[in-house]
Amino acid sequence: MVAAVRRGLGQRAVARRFRVALCTVQRWVARADRRRLDRVDWRDRPSGVRPPRHRTPDAVEQSVLALRATLRESSVLGEYGAGAIRDALVAQGGRGPVPAVRTIARILVRHGAVDRGRRVRRPAPPPGWHLPAVARGEAEADCFDVLEDLKLAGGPLFDVLTGVSIRGGLPAAWPLAAATTDAILPCLEAHWRAHGRPTYAQFDNDTRFQGAHFRPDVFGRVVRFCLQLAVTPVFTAPYEFGLQNAVERFNGLYAAKVWGRRRFGSLAECAAYTELYLRARRARLGARIADAPARAPWPARWVFDSSSLRGGVVIFVRRTSATGRVTLLGHEWRVGRAWAGRLVRAEVDLGESVIRCVGLRRRAPDVQPLLAEWPYDYPRANLTR
Repeated sequence: MVAAVRRGLGQRAVARRFRVALCTVQRWVARADRRRLDRVDWRDRPSGVRPPRHRTPDAVEQSVLALRATLRESSVLGEYGAGAIRDALVAQGGRGPVPAVRTIARILVRHGAVDRGRRVRRPAPPPGWHLPAVARGEAEADCFDVLEDLKLAGGPLFDVLTGVSIRGGLPAAWPLAAATTDAILPCLEAHWRAHGRPTYAQFDNDTRFQGAHFRPDVFGRVVRFCLQLAVTPVFTAPYEFGLQNAVERFNGLYAAKVWGRRRFGSLAECAAYTELYLRARRARLGARIADAPARAPWPARWVFDSSSLRGGVVIFVRRTSATGRVTLLGHEWRVGRAWAGRLVRAEVDLGESVIRCVGLRRRAPDVQPLLAEWPYDYPRANLTR
């Protein structure tokens, strides 16, 4: 077949003449390459994947496994890992090189001779999984945070209030001389006037957002502001990773793309460049922002009354203690030892005077059982139902 091809006959014609498949002719032509036919090795080769040349011989692998079993039973120190096996092989001497510690470890894993199994990596829950409507894509949630103590070139320190929506990724940032509650409220109003009100507004537990912590049953002005606009405020669990991922990622993006690339001499200069960056960022995310859940329009003739607390729902995401208790609003509530050390979502319904406690699990984000209900009467007189 190879000689016929070399004489100028086509490979398909050769395959038809010898009644073989085209791939057979191609394989033998490739085997012969340009060498003389009497110098080509025409013997059959074994099928399957060839073992790599640098693989550890089977005899060495079997000796490693046998030595591990011996050390596990007779080692005085009780050590029978890869390092102990290599030390024993070196002490035994023998011919040939001793495998490295990493090679011995791979041999043990390949043969299943390990005590601990591999770490199980489960898929991450959907964005906003702790709020079912957001996880299903039926509602939007805006997350807010504060970047503190940034310094102008030769000037004072300042703060940046940042925000981003979970579903649409709508970004926002406001450089402020000081991120006080008086400065935060106009930023939220301007943002929601321009882009609409979300269903939820998520914050951390800073007193600027939640209110004073040294007294029980306190709802700050940001909470009152949200409830009067029919926006449900959500406060994430302290020292809990994952729930504020959206805004924390945007904080890192802002620090790298805005703060880390320019040297600002004034707060106005920083605010101007921040607005330029936000416009470009929103243009980049235009399709995602357009596909996000609808936002409610700004109400007509609306005036904020800081002394009034409207009836609504305030959500606290908390982790229970070792005894199955959760602390919020300056009080301690008993959930139960069956849910000790786990996340819960406490929904403070001011209109119905009840707190509903729902269990949360990242492993099963769709399963959120109702764990307890507690009566709660707001003790102050400025509640409007």
